[in-house]
Amino acid sequence: MAATLTAVVRVFDSWDLSNAQAQALFDVKPTTWSRMRGGSFNGTLDQDKVTRASLILGIYKALRLIFNGPLVTRWPDLPNSGAPFDGLSPVDYMIRGGIPAMADVRQHLDALRGGL
Repeated sequence: MAATLTAVVRVFDSWDLSNAQAQALFDVKPTTWSRMRGGSFNGTLDQDKVTRASLILGIYKALRLIFNGPLVTRWPDLPNSGAPFDGLSPVDYMIRGGIPAMADVRQHLDALRGGL
């Protein structure tokens, strides 16, 4: 579990997410996120958090396979006029839509790299 949280924190750092964005995307309270980010979280991850972590790490991996250079870390925060984003950045889309939207982004990236 510690390795999973460390990986999620690193992904969010690479995407340059604010604490508010990270908390919303991982669906945790500010104090919980602070402990997770600082490495002092002693709780367990429920199925929701495990699913979110899996999707986040899969999205990060897909971005590394598709893009080269700054888009690997910038793409999640760039406004996107294509479906399903409708002008939102992928991060904002995922925050707004939760796990289903995160799965949409993962599927979108898998389709871009020819995985579907």
